[in-house]
Amino acid sequence: MAEYSLSDDLSLALALAGDADLVSFDRFTALDLKIETKPDRTPVTDADQAVERGIRAGIERARPGDSILGEEYGTEGDSRRQWIIDPIDGTANFLRGVPIWGTLIALAIDGVPVVGVVSSPALGKRWWAAKGHGAWGATRGEEPVKLAVSGVRSIEDAVLSYNNIVGWDQEGYLDEILGLTREVWRARAIGDMWAYMLLAEGSIDIVGEWDLKPYDMAALIPIVEEAGGTFTSVTGEPGPWHGSALATNTHLHPSTLARFAGKAHA
Repeated sequence: MAEYSLSDDLSLALALAGDADLVSFDRFTALDLKIETKPDRTPVTDADQAVERGIRAGIERARPGDSILGEEYGTEGDSRRQWIIDPIDGTANFLRGVPIWGTLIALAIDGVPVVGVVSSPALGKRWWAAKGHGAWGATRGEEPVKLAVSGVRSIEDAVLSYNNIVGWDQEGYLDEILGLTREVWRARAIGDMWAYMLLAEGSIDIVGEWDLKPYDMAALIPIVEEAGGTFTSVTGEPGPWHGSALATNTHLHPSTLARFAGKAHA
């Protein structure tokens, strides 16, 4: 198997994201957008499918020995190097004309995400990171800036994004999340990838949500961690494999986890 540096892999992910943006943004608000409902009752558009096909083709050309996990077309290969793709995170926003959506591309090695790119052409923004190389963000037409989480140390001073209150209720954590919203300075339901990018930029201090798949989280993790944050499940497990996310500026992680601890949930 050929050896690639993380810089090489990040460059590939950024190039793939650039190509993906051309496809997705062209279909955003298109009058002939094709929308279907998947077996899990979530929507999928022709843009989701086209973007993932393009990213897969690019990976297969550039990294033929690597495996791929994508939202629309599943898993291919069994390499310890696995690319994880969410072609359009925020499809519900995409199909309604809301600009909070983006393409997520990650590389995990032995199950640990080490490269992440989040590209949101409708917002005119992109974020990226590779382990040991820092986290960066850029607004269209401007120079990249290095990302850093906030220095907030008190729950009472924190800004929280909880995404969807229904998810917390369905998992049996409604009392806990409502209690946290009463403690923090501000609570918002920003949702999807943007909340985590705002965390990496230092504008939000805590982000949490349930009902997630690995492709919803893998690209976010290197960006949050390289910006100085911490990313686990709501119950404290590392990585994108446990169905939920709790990301913080690190200072607030132990105290936030404690507010969800001590309960046995099925």
